[in-house]
Amino acid sequence: MKRIEAINDFVIKFANVNGSGSASANELFAKAILRMGVPVSPRNIFPSNIQGMPTWYEARVCEKGYQGRRGGVDMMVAMNPQTWDADLAEIEPGGYLFYDSTRPVPPSKFREDIHVIGMPLTEISNAAYADPRQRQLFKNIIYVGALSVLLDVEADVFEKLFAQQYKGKEMLLDANVRALHLGRDYVKQHLDAPLGIRVRRADKVGQQIFTDGNSAAALGCVYGGATVAAWYPITPSSSVPEAFQKYCDKYRVDPATGQHYYAIVQAEDELASIGMVVGAGWNGARAFTATSGPGVSLMTEFIGLAYFAEIPVTIINVQRGGPSTGMPTRTQQSDLLSCAYASHGDTKHVLLFPEDPYECFEHAAAALDLADRLQTPIFVMTDLDIGMNQRLCKPFVWDDAQAYDRGKVMTAAELEAGKDFGRYKDVDGDGIPWRTLPGTHPSKGSFFTRGTTRDPYARYSERGPDYIYNMERLLRKFKTAADLVPQPVLRQADNPTRVGVLYFGSTSPAMQEALDVLTEEGIDLDAMRLRAFPFPESVNRFIATHDKVFVVEQNRDAQMHMLLVNELAVDPARLIKVLHYDGTPITARFITQFIEKSLQPASPPIQLTPLHKEAA
Repeated sequence: MKRIEAINDFVIKFANVNGSGSASANELFAKAILRMGVPVSPRNIFPSNIQGMPTWYEARVCEKGYQGRRGGVDMMVAMNPQTWDADLAEIEPGGYLFYDSTRPVPPSKFREDIHVIGMPLTEISNAAYADPRQRQLFKNIIYVGALSVLLDVEADVFEKLFAQQYKGKEMLLDANVRALHLGRDYVKQHLDAPLGIRVRRADKVGQQIFTDGNSAAALGCVYGGATVAAWYPITPSSSVPEAFQKYCDKYRVDPATGQHYYAIVQAEDELASIGMVVGAGWNGARAFTATSGPGVSLMTEFIGLAYFAEIPVTIINVQRGGPSTGMPTRTQQSDLLSCAYASHGDTKHVLLFPEDPYECFEHAAAALDLADRLQTPIFVMTDLDIGMNQRLCKPFVWDDAQAYDRGKVMTAAELEAGKDFGRYKDVDGDGIPWRTLPGTHPSKGSFFTRGTTRDPYARYSERGPDYIYNMERLLRKFKTAADLVPQPVLRQADNPTRVGVLYFGSTSPAMQEALDVLTEEGIDLDAMRLRAFPFPESVNRFIATHDKVFVVEQNRDAQMHMLLVNELAVDPARLIKVLHYDGTPITARFITQFIEKSLQPASPPIQLTPLHKEAA
């Protein structure tokens, strides 16, 4: 039987039971491959409800550096009888199945076109450990040890990882090393190794760092000058403020006095958290909250207040599957419309679309600047795939000489000198008014705000002309934002083409691979990665210069497609929807197959002769 042969280029998937301690063992496996200089992109797929439910961990090993999901599995580590049939179905023909053979499995439960590797993991673990919990935990390390031989991963890499993890805890260190070698020794004595897929030491990781988007966004908020965070726990965003607290404890505490230069509040609900952030922003602090779709739904009235009263606010939305409770531990890009137009009445909000942890760091810091400069809410639209999964990215960069952009803030001296201050007055055509911070001047400036209509000098007014002036000024400000937000990234095809593709956020890793595959197949596409809303003029030009433009996104209703049609007034027929929304990250295979099929020439209609017509 043919078997898959590949070095440093395969997908391995672990099927486990939630609460079994497998996640740390699987992560150990991924980090060991990284230590051998081979890029790896892992994804943890876990349930939202109770212990004992199925969980998966998929690791893409790819020396070329592709970090998106490829599609298909080359090796399945099947540790969960509940999902056996579905797990086997994912294995590519010629691939490998590794399973616990302590209990016999009927021949009918296997496939004839895959290679089966059985190992009595439970039996080995039970013979070595008496404690039931230890038996389960160390069984995971035993299979990691077995895989290290089957895939030719160096043992000392694991031992060094254990030494770092359990420094000062020699008993745990020795126990884990023992379990690792139990697995290694069994394979050496009883199984053929290595397999057709294997790992070979390389130097392809370089200076890249391995981190998750939520931690990166939290650090971006620290460097971006945030001093206030208010939040309510919700999957998958809770680790953003938790990481922010960790970084603040390290960087925002005076070592001499112990004074804390930050405030973090876990509020009683999402309404309270956004209210605190709006209040802090009005008072001059750089403030943010982190949430997900259901939280945004609850926050919309306060978001509308911040938009209309023009208060700087940063909202990090780590998107998940919806609507309602939806799929809390699955990923989607399904909050675009709810955030772009959050709140009642005519509102439009700035959205940023980071593609990886590096841009989560960069965009979180930029959002705080944009919020101050534009005096408005800014959404950082990440998602579970970026936020909770670790991946390689460029090292974070920060210029210590960089000054925060506080925007148009009038000083006490300017007020005292008689400078004209109209809180909601457009002074230079960009739609952005001047503001003052509370307490700037004892009798001049702005000391309170509200969400009702007013004239340019903040005097209460329900006059139609005053309302129209204010609403049109807000539109000018939104147009100004298009030039200030992160600009799109263009990738032109090697040959001239009238076909393009638009994509954004977490679709990016799979899209990069799909573009390379399509190019190899002779299909040329110009590609543009959107990085923000409102759309800069370059997006309009890109669409105008192509006959067909695919729009790749992870939601059911083509929300980015709708934004493009609504905001740019383009012909919907020119935009082809590529939609993936089962809760798992989109794959390169899904994108390439969809585009290939869409670009196939249509079959010409059959011409019927008189004889054919008579027979019909």
